[in-house]
Amino acid sequence: MATFLYRLGRVSFRKRHWFLLLWAAILAVAVFGAVKAPAAPQDSFSIPGTESQKAFDLLDQRFPNSGSSDGATARLVFVAPDGQKITAVDNKAAIEHTVHELANGKQVKSALDPFTAHAVSKDGTTAYATINYAKPNSQLTDSTTTALKGAAQDARDAGLTVEIGGDALQSMEMSGTTEVIGVAAAAVVLLITFGSLVAAGLPLITALLGIGTGVATITALASTIGFSSTTTTLALMLGLAVGIDYALFIVSRYRSERAEGRDPEEAVGRAVGTAGSAVVFAGLTVIIALVGLSVAGLGMLTKMGIAAAFTVLIAVLIALTLLPALLGFFPKAVLSRSVRKKAKNGETPAHGARTAEKPGLSTRWARFVIRRPLLVLLFGVVVLGTCAVPALDLQLGNPGDEAKPTSTTERRAYDDLSHGFGPGFNGPLTIVVDAKGSHDPKAAANTVADDLKATHGIVSVTPPMFNKAGDTAVLTATPSTAPSSTKTKDLVHTIRDEADGIKTATGADMLVSGTTAVNIDMADKVTGAILPYLALVVGLAFLLLMVVFRSVLVPLKAALGFLLSVGAALGVIVAVFQWGWLADLLGIQTVGPISSMMPIFLIGVVFGLAMDYEVFLVTRMREAYVHGERPGQAIITGFRHSGKVVVAAAVIMISVFAGFIGLSESVIKMMGLGLASAVFFDAFLVRMTIVPALLALLGDKAWWLPRWLQKVLPNVDVEGEKLNRTLEPAQASGLDEAEREPSRV
Repeated sequence: MATFLYRLGRVSFRKRHWFLLLWAAILAVAVFGAVKAPAAPQDSFSIPGTESQKAFDLLDQRFPNSGSSDGATARLVFVAPDGQKITAVDNKAAIEHTVHELANGKQVKSALDPFTAHAVSKDGTTAYATINYAKPNSQLTDSTTTALKGAAQDARDAGLTVEIGGDALQSMEMSGTTEVIGVAAAAVVLLITFGSLVAAGLPLITALLGIGTGVATITALASTIGFSSTTTTLALMLGLAVGIDYALFIVSRYRSERAEGRDPEEAVGRAVGTAGSAVVFAGLTVIIALVGLSVAGLGMLTKMGIAAAFTVLIAVLIALTLLPALLGFFPKAVLSRSVRKKAKNGETPAHGARTAEKPGLSTRWARFVIRRPLLVLLFGVVVLGTCAVPALDLQLGNPGDEAKPTSTTERRAYDDLSHGFGPGFNGPLTIVVDAKGSHDPKAAANTVADDLKATHGIVSVTPPMFNKAGDTAVLTATPSTAPSSTKTKDLVHTIRDEADGIKTATGADMLVSGTTAVNIDMADKVTGAILPYLALVVGLAFLLLMVVFRSVLVPLKAALGFLLSVGAALGVIVAVFQWGWLADLLGIQTVGPISSMMPIFLIGVVFGLAMDYEVFLVTRMREAYVHGERPGQAIITGFRHSGKVVVAAAVIMISVFAGFIGLSESVIKMMGLGLASAVFFDAFLVRMTIVPALLALLGDKAWWLPRWLQKVLPNVDVEGEKLNRTLEPAQASGLDEAEREPSRV
């Protein structure tokens, strides 16, 4: 592996113009394809194997002309002034005028008057009108949304309080600002780390090229392979992260090789051969984690994982080919100012000479850990274990409009409906009665309705509505509790438990669906997928790292450390978003269940970054150990060369993810805080603290591998031992670069 990559690095360096043109052509073709490709389809969310999905499929089959579509919906909520009724003459006229005005819109499919649709609260103070559009919210024109807002304002001018719920005005807040913040933060950190504008710029350039190529390719193929418009969200985030990390590691190794007196081409070859090997295996672990997201059985998550894995693959290829080519254009400019100054004065060290350096913070920290390994280990484990305690109370759900800030009209509409119609009105249950096997379908549907009315926790049930064939009925049951309440979840399970009795008594099948039931099913499905996903990802990564490090204990330690950091990050999320700790400080106005996708999403993203840090740091320790250093000194050597790189990569990612915390969407805040805290825990408490402490305690045993495994496992030579054995005799004999270069790639 190291020998092949060494050759590839030198070829890329020498043929840099061709490699630059090649990647420019690939990017151009991808962008051209993305521009010419048809628009990607909207997300078609489905949860195969769940009761709610079966109900949706049955409705599509039995009610083919029911008018259901993927179009946007707006719900205008009207509240009468204090002391007045919504049915007062002036108020009623204002509402009817508003609905009539909207009904004439070009993209409006239907507009339901609250007075004819019986959408007035019992106390007569609140009413709502439902506006159905023919297009999804992403395709609504500015004139359509302006008309909606204008109609609401006209009703406000008439004295009513009007808020707009539904998804017609919803938009994702992550519009690219966070990526800009991330790039800016990365630029500052890289400049501080390298002390060179060019060295700081190369990782950014290659990362952005990788993102551009990956995302453009996915966009070009989206309509063909069934990817949606939001599939690239994870690819953008991880593409930026790993693209910077991989380039950062190789550039750092190049500078180290140059500091030892090697010429630019040789330094590039060695950097790609050693650091590039680590990049390859780090990339493989990330790809495993992302492709493994398919274990959850959620189509949207699977597609996001595959798209992100492809972008990571592009990042690896760019780091191994384009980056060496770019280093060929700037062989001296990437070096620090002090090194360039010494070279200018003719103070170039001989081949293999190590320049004397003042011990940096990473080196001093490594020495401290080696002196007190047990104390440091206990400190790291106790801190992470304490932070992970709240995760034991993890409750999953899908926060809706109730989790939005009160400054949004969607949140105010949600609150007004809750006050006027009850907390369960925002999460009605759709009951589907499949009476095809019943001898009396109407009697079966009435039996279901009567059973629901008698169920504790149900406040109202609509009369059964049959399809044309008369064999399927739909009812709407309104719970007495809010959609995110655990009581509502228990109610859904209670109703479903009664389905067998209904089947026995009437011969009809009863299915529970609706948004609330979908959220419950998704939470249950994700919860059931977490352990299999962890087992798959950690198991495959363990095998891969065992090949890389030729050790049993080092991969085991890496996996256990990852579990500690993820547990601690989930604990932080639960403490803040579920328990309400520091909620006011972070602008969180409503606490409740954690987003169902968060745990598995957090595991996938953090696993990739954690393995990056593990491979970058420990491969340098392994390299020093294999080349003859004692275990303790190998740890110090690893920190001296890679500690600063890992810290820089972690600070960049923390800055990127922390940018999400300042946004208003609760789910985005949750994602930002979870990822930022997970990276902090993993980089600083696991990789920089627990890992060296454990390695110091284990000593030589850390690198132990049973003899039978030594024979079975391939030796991929990540540390470049074979490469050094090949190159050092040539250097000793004084052969020039052309004579030492292997004849093929």
